[in-house]
Amino acid sequence: MNFGGLDHDGLFSLIHWPLLNLFPIARKITPMTFKMPLLVFTDLDGTLLSHADYQWKPAGPALRHLADIGAGVVMASSKTGSEISSLRADMGLQRWPAILENGAGLLEAHVDAPVDRSDYAQLRAVLSKISAPLRAGFLGFGDMDGAQVAAATGLSRSDARLAKQRAFSEPGIWSGTPAEKEDFLEELAKLGISARDGGRFMTLSFGATKADQMADLIRNFAPRHTIALGDAPNDVEMLEAADLGIIIANPHRAPLPELKGENAGRIMRTTLAGPEGWNAAILAQLTRLNL
Repeated sequence: MNFGGLDHDGLFSLIHWPLLNLFPIARKITPMTFKMPLLVFTDLDGTLLSHADYQWKPAGPALRHLADIGAGVVMASSKTGSEISSLRADMGLQRWPAILENGAGLLEAHVDAPVDRSDYAQLRAVLSKISAPLRAGFLGFGDMDGAQVAAATGLSRSDARLAKQRAFSEPGIWSGTPAEKEDFLEELAKLGISARDGGRFMTLSFGATKADQMADLIRNFAPRHTIALGDAPNDVEMLEAADLGIIIANPHRAPLPELKGENAGRIMRTTLAGPEGWNAAILAQLTRLNL
């Protein structure tokens, strides 16, 4: 991974990327004359968003700097398309795709939300096949009303309604024993469903991950550098797949175990939590990369 000074291509990117954004025709005419300097993949809850109040404003300076240099910011979250499209608009990131529902889906740039919810309907149907004693240990968003989702997440009633508009996955709370959880996961696997533990919930899906979607986007955008930021087990593959992974401190959960590449300095940890940690880490790495 090169953290040295800017080469000719990097200097061209830094100077001309804003102009190419303003003139899309020029971007089409000369697609190979520049490279995106950086593509950032970021978890939301507990990472770019505060765990307590879902605020992102402390990360504003880093987000503005990324926009100034033409870097892309891809949200990668367990959130739905309806939730992410609203956040993406607030942050001015509509021109970048977003990874939805723990990697189970992708929201294209400038698109509000997925309209096809057939995957979610199929997922709920498969869940009904789980043996009753084990199924009783999992309370999914589809089992809750809006008030219950609001209480479980800390979201407002209106935001909780958006969180229930799922297209690809089912987050929920496990209340059974560890042994029952193993049996539950085994039954799910036999039915083609995978489970991922995130910052707050266990999320069920048909198997795609944040890292799977990340790999496709890197191939499409071909950035010079990639950074991934996250705080939970469902972020690990994404953190390990980036040129640089940043584990954001989260005092509300047990820290992630040491990850592959951490000893070599390819993965680092912040001391500050949430958007404050995100902001400090990104600004430090932009300085390191001379961006």
